[in-house]
Formats: sequence, C-alpha cells, structure tokens
Amino acid sequence: MKEIISNPRLKEEYIRVKHPSGATLILYPMKGYSSAYALFGTRYGSVDTTFKTKNDEDFITVPEGIAHYLEHKLFENDECDAFELYAKTGANANAFTSFDKTAYLFSCSQKFEENLEILLGFVQEPYFTDETVAKEQGIIGQEIRMYEDDPGWRVMFNCLQAMYYNNPVRIDIAGTVESIAKIDKDLLYRCYNTFYNLNNMVLAIAGNFDVDKTLEICDRMLKPSEDPELQTKVPDEPTNVMKTRSVQKLSCAMPLFNIGFKLPPYSGAQRYKNKMRYGILMDMCLNKGSDFFERMYESKLINHNFNTYVFDGRGFFSIIVDGESRDPDRVLEEVKAELCRLKKEGLDEEFFITVRNMVYGDETAMFGSVEGVAHAALDCELNGTGLYTGLELAAGVTFEDVKSALDELDTDNCSISIIEPAE
Repeated sequence: MKEIISNPRLKEEYIRVKHPSGATLILYPMKGYSSAYALFGTRYGSVDTTFKTKNDEDFITVPEGIAHYLEHKLFENDECDAFELYAKTGANANAFTSFDKTAYLFSCSQKFEENLEILLGFVQEPYFTDETVAKEQGIIGQEIRMYEDDPGWRVMFNCLQAMYYNNPVRIDIAGTVESIAKIDKDLLYRCYNTFYNLNNMVLAIAGNFDVDKTLEICDRMLKPSEDPELQTKVPDEPTNVMKTRSVQKLSCAMPLFNIGFKLPPYSGAQRYKNKMRYGILMDMCLNKGSDFFERMYESKLINHNFNTYVFDGRGFFSIIVDGESRDPDRVLEEVKAELCRLKKEGLDEEFFITVRNMVYGDETAMFGSVEGVAHAALDCELNGTGLYTGLELAAGVTFEDVKSALDELDTDNCSISIIEPAE
C-alpha cells in the first residue's frame, strides 16, 4: 500500500508505504538539499518491560534497561561492528533509546544506497553470545554509575520518581546495575524477536535520495514478518504524585531544580493536541517573554537556564519546569502563585496569538531541516499521527483550548526535585 500525503500550507508531500514485510516507510524527498537522513526505529523503549504476543499465554516482565542494552549489542555481529562499515562510506551514524522508542540512524551526502543497506542489514541481523553479553554488562554498568553522579540527570529522574508510583518511566533508561545483571542472550533474543518484528518498525527518510532505488532496496532487504499481535502493559498509575519533594546533594555550583506537574496520559492525536495546548500555555505563563520570567529574572531568583517543557510518551504526560536557583522552594511558590493568579484573572488573548504564531513558525521551520523532518516522521508514525499533525494543530489551536488547559491543571499535584551543592 502506497499513499501520497500532501499539505496545502507547505505545498509539499511525502510518501507513506505499508510494506509487504510489515514495516511502514515514510519517504520525504526534499529538493535542493545535498544530504539525506534515515532512521530505522521500533516502538520499543525503556517503559516496555511487560508484554505478550499471540504466542504467549500471559504477560511476561523483563528486567529494566533491556531495550537500551539491546541497542548497544545490535551494532555488533560475528564479523565486524556496523560503525566500521559506516566509516568506509563516510556516513555519520548513531542510535538512541528513549522511554518509548529505539532508533538507529545515519546521515550522509554520498553513497546513500550503500548506507541504507548497512542500516537495514545490521538491524535485522542480531548476534548475541554469552561472552559479548557479559562484556557489555560492565560497560553499561559504568555508564549507569556515571549518570548517578550527574546533577542534571539525577534532578530529572528524582523528579520522575517523586511523581510516579509504578510507571517504568521512573527508572533510568539504562536500568540499574542490579537489573542489567539479570540480562542474558536468551532474554535479548526474546525481546529482539518481539519488538524488532517489522510490523512494529518504521523506516523514515528525508532529504536527497532516490525514492525508486530506496524502495528497491527495501523490497530486497526487508524480511517479511508475521504480525505477532504485540501487546504492552503499563502498570496502573494513581493520578496524584507519589511525593511532593525530593532533595539530593551532589557536586554542583548552584542548586538545580525540576518541578513536575503530573497529568493523565494521552495517546495519538489527543496526546499531540494536549502537548500543543500545554506547551503554548507554559510559554504564555512562565517562559522567556512572559511577565513572570522578567520579574523572576530581575529578582535574581532564576537565570537564563530556566525552562519549561511537556514531558510525554506512551503512558505518561507531565509538565516540567526546570532551572537553577539559590532558592528553589521560593521558585516553586512563585510558579504556583502565578498559575493560580492567571486562573483567576485570565490569560491575555493578544499574547496568546503572538505565542501561537511563534509555535506555528517553529513547526513550519522544522520542514526546512532534513534531520528535523526525519525525526518528526518517525515520532509521528510511531505515535499514530501524521507528519503534518503538529503544523495543523499549531494553525488551529484556539484561545479557548489554552484557557481550558489552564483550568484543568491542578497546581497542587506537583513534585519538586532539588540537587543541592555537596559541602
């Protein structure tokens, strides 16, 4: 199945293919660009620890960190490392695991077809042995310990652990030293065969490439897969935060803070719309350009590192306010007071229009970036929305949408995480 999806605002189009192998292909040729960017991703992240297929009688639970572990191991086979192959073509290659996806990528300005063959090759050819799995445990264990001492990393995860009772989002993406010690090659193959089934995967490509040659390579290299009817399970999660405050001492020059407002999880287009609503709301209420930011900055309670963002994924949705301050508790008081004041006094509609136009401009500008388009294409397809969804939502979001978001926000349902300088 092949469809052309166009957008009259941009006067652009892309190709979406439901490939016979089971994979979904998103192909976005961009005229006038010299480079191409490709991502081969799976709907599999650190939160996906409990799952079943049609061949399983019941759900199974695997150790935390296995998705990240698998990403590390997949680059290797019995002959060479995929990075060695990319070094010969001159491509820049990488991979990442997030809370709800894993992706392998490359960018190049030449030898695109050769690089695509490398990507499709190693991702579909797992090779795990007892020896290589044991070796990786030491490497990932060192990575976990390194992040345990990183103030910026710890302030975020301490906030997630304060907000969430049961959701695996509260656990480091790499897992723990104890959890990865339980991983063996059989578990890796089990998770690979479950989540790297092509029915659960997306290939997203943007930039300068030949569509026909790309489809020819995909027809030749993508191995047909039977749909395993995969189901994942997220533990039941209370709507309230687990605790309101978390404090840890680490080496840093100034206290760091994360303030998390916990909201219900959303999915599909509803998740995208709420991300847009709350993103615009926070820009209006707290971010740079708002009266709040100017007032707090002048009083030296915050600096230019102050920021807000929507933290969302499959099974979780929250608003995070982060930054540095000599008095984080006072910042929390001021943030809550400002949101409560605006609930009573109302938002400025003219300011809303200004912020919405800026967001729409950012959405439009993204389509001028090969990397931006490829990442957005992957994210949207994995999340069940179209690539132009954000653009259309930014154009159509109303003042009433944002006002209702503020009304729905429970300012007391929040947690603060603070990293204080160690003495």
